[in-house]
Amino acid sequence: MASKNPSYRIILGSSSKARKQILAEMGYEFTIMTADIDEKSIRREKPEDLVVTLAEAKADAIVQRLLNDGQLEADASTTLLITADTVVVYRGIIREKPTSEKEAREFVKGYSGSHAAVVGSVVVTNLVTGKRYGGWEGAEVYFLEIPDEVIDNLVNVFRSTLFTLGLSKV
Repeated sequence: MASKNPSYRIILGSSSKARKQILAEMGYEFTIMTADIDEKSIRREKPEDLVVTLAEAKADAIVQRLLNDGQLEADASTTLLITADTVVVYRGIIREKPTSEKEAREFVKGYSGSHAAVVGSVVVTNLVTGKRYGGWEGAEVYFLEIPDEVIDNLVNVFRSTLFTLGLSKV
């Protein structure tokens, strides 16, 4: 378990529920900041390059916002910024977050009885020293047949996430 009063601060540069849960379950205290970047404007041919570049772009955007707000100079304590990104590669095509319920349903139906690769990255930036370390990891995921009821439930979770984020019109 993490110390309740560490000598450093953690900023999670993500709105991901899973990433929040991982840090919280490990006992870390952290604040959340999200990067306001256009992920679709950043393209790379290889998924490994894409996820690292996106995580670095998120870190760059958050660092710039902290500099603009004067928050870096005001706090001399060590602060670690953690950013990440994940994509799925299905039949050689990089897939990011679905943009509609229809696309979410198509993605999950396609995975049924098939397999896909998941590629994720994590970048940790020390906001005092500017040092940055990161990397990527991949895994192949094999799916059994996914019943329509399960697909419906997953799409409903996707819909509620859009609603929570204020993107229900997407």
